[in-house]
Amino acid sequence: MRLLVTGGAGYIGSHCVTELLKAQHEVTVVDNLSTGFRQSLQIKSNQGIDFVQEDIRHQDAIEKILQQKKIEGVVHFAAKLVVPESVTHPLDYYDNNVIGSLKLIQACHKVGVHRFVFSSTAAVYGDGLGRPSKETDPAVPINPYGASKHMVEQILEDYSRANKDFRFIALRYFNVAGASVDGDNGQRTKGATHLIKVASEVAVGKRPSMHIFGTDWSTPDKTCVRDYIHVQDLSQAHVVALSALEKGHQGGIFNCGYGKGSSVREVINMVSQVSGRKVSAVESPRRPGDPELLVSDPGRLKGELRWQPQFDSLELICRTAYEWEKKKTT
Repeated sequence: MRLLVTGGAGYIGSHCVTELLKAQHEVTVVDNLSTGFRQSLQIKSNQGIDFVQEDIRHQDAIEKILQQKKIEGVVHFAAKLVVPESVTHPLDYYDNNVIGSLKLIQACHKVGVHRFVFSSTAAVYGDGLGRPSKETDPAVPINPYGASKHMVEQILEDYSRANKDFRFIALRYFNVAGASVDGDNGQRTKGATHLIKVASEVAVGKRPSMHIFGTDWSTPDKTCVRDYIHVQDLSQAHVVALSALEKGHQGGIFNCGYGKGSSVREVINMVSQVSGRKVSAVESPRRPGDPELLVSDPGRLKGELRWQPQFDSLELICRTAYEWEKKKTT
């Protein structure tokens, strides 16, 4: 397929571009580079892709790209995604994530692009239910980031009901982490808030220490629990989703995770283990907008779309993240 990938210069987007190219898709990346990095698309497996620096909120420009490149499907990553920031700057999140997505979907409508894969989030589940979350569970986001993503899901659902030619798959990511196993690509985000990324930065000496936000949760070791998924497994889920849409799948919402959780302390201990260095952590108060436990039930993705993870290992996730961080310092 001829694909438009929005936010393709970002951490997840750039890894996904690699997998899409391996699957023989033609890729055009649109990214405004507000948080993405052009060099993420210059790794050896991504030579020759088309790149356009543009903002998805510029609907006329997006329509021209869709027409000129004869785009057949869209993979939509472009979004703001830092939960605490969404609490303090909610309007920025609704502007970028909701209005930006709406403009993109309107452009697809005008040009006639009917296949759409959306980067959603487990944050739509809010505090969760103390068990693995299913797609049929209520969406009750507790922060503007999660709310903005759920709004886009609703737009996609409503539009797909109104336009029978349009089909979408929304992938609800749990906690994405790690770097490519070949060492070619990883997370370049400056001032990152992702736990494994931050712990790796401490391990290589980029930060003196890190914070554990809340040690009074109702979990076995009193710290938050998350379902961590390797970025390459997540990228493969997009390839599988596109293939399903191409073959006539009616689409819908799918969880992306491994179905098991790791606590903050377990992650810090694992990064210490793979790096051979003690990761110093300071116990701090809870952050606003943080749920206690978020773990996926990935049964639908595995069953309907036949997705099979290849890198389901916290040790591997932490090791690839650490090796990438170490590589960036040498």
